[in-house]
Amino acid sequence: MREQYRTTELTVADLAPEPIEQFTRWFKETATNPAIHEPNAMVVSTATPDGRPSSRTVLLKHFDEAGFVFYTNYGSRKGTELAANPYVSLLFPWHPLARQVIVGGRAVRTGRDETVAYFRTRPHGSQLGAWASHQSSVIESREELLARYEELAARYPDDEQVPVPPEWGGFRVVPETVEFWQGHENRLHDRLRYVRAGDGDGWRVERLSP
Repeated sequence: MREQYRTTELTVADLAPEPIEQFTRWFKETATNPAIHEPNAMVVSTATPDGRPSSRTVLLKHFDEAGFVFYTNYGSRKGTELAANPYVSLLFPWHPLARQVIVGGRAVRTGRDETVAYFRTRPHGSQLGAWASHQSSVIESREELLARYEELAARYPDDEQVPVPPEWGGFRVVPETVEFWQGHENRLHDRLRYVRAGDGDGWRVERLSP
């Protein structure tokens, strides 16, 4: 299985001065493309302190100059791995555009006020689901999960405010590198990577061999 990518060249001159502005440009193009399902879906890769990796697809909920934010149960596998080893990789696989964005950095927990504000925007059912699922833990059956959800739905009907679970919250990935990958014919892809300057002030761009 092989596909020849036919796209325009990506040069350093095409890039924004800093990676979040460049990500914003690509994300806007992606979000308006009907071929892309859930443009904010990203693969989050974490690792244990001894280097055993794990990956899963998570939805990006916010991004700005400070970093990329997603939410989870802090007791989940990714939550416990990030608590022990904060280094994380994000991958945005925008295949129909022959594009990828790869972010490497450190994850820090969002403030509780930020977490609560986001939780209040979630659909009522998703709020209940955050309580019902002890994420990544072993359960006997789906019926067990649904029973917990129904108990919560009875306790917190639609007109009742659902409290934020204490073990639920956000991570902000503070980028140290951001790579913009554009596919081309003959596997001669463009790979332009922003690297944070040593003093933490500013970025340099380097081209990687495909």
